[in-house]
Amino acid sequence: MPPNRPLRTLFLSLLLAGYSMTTHAIEEPDYTIVQDLGDVEVRRYSPYVVAEVEVEGPAEKAGNVAFPILAGYIFGKNKGARKLAMTAPVKQAAMPVKMEMTAPVQQRAAAGGYAVQFVLPKGTTVTSAPEPEDARVHVREVPASELAAIRYSGLWSQSNYQQHLERLQATLRQAGLAWTGEPIYSRYNAPFTPWFLRRNEIWLTLQ
Repeated sequence: MPPNRPLRTLFLSLLLAGYSMTTHAIEEPDYTIVQDLGDVEVRRYSPYVVAEVEVEGPAEKAGNVAFPILAGYIFGKNKGARKLAMTAPVKQAAMPVKMEMTAPVQQRAAAGGYAVQFVLPKGTTVTSAPEPEDARVHVREVPASELAAIRYSGLWSQSNYQQHLERLQATLRQAGLAWTGEPIYSRYNAPFTPWFLRRNEIWLTLQ
């Protein structure tokens, strides 16, 4: 779900370090469009590698917690002090709720968290990516997948997010397409990008 205002400061640090997410083309994972459903695209993505960190909720604070950890990794907080290019999108999705055992013996749902990912540059593999110094950062491959994406501009607000998620789900139901897992919230621009120029997307993985 959308992050809140403090994330602006974190994105601004990227700009000051020489990364621009507004005036230059930013690399993103390769995909092909396999079906056009109006304002929804069905895409087939090739495998790509991400740096990921898992953080506790709530959703609007998860990005603020995860962002400096992941930014540190690509800025050189890794073995070899290698710097990696900033790519897009920054992805966020809820993790499955875990079941915990309590005493007396019974199960209860533990508080859910969020996985936040930076996509690593093309050509990076799990073995060639620098090893993180921060144990909270994990490098892994996202396998090839087919997903439905809705693209929209505007504010990073809960209402804007919810409105487009519902539109995406309604479009898939009408097309007879089923999805699995949690929605993936994908952001392509820095917060200082004017709201009407932002590219925001919500992805649902198709079954």
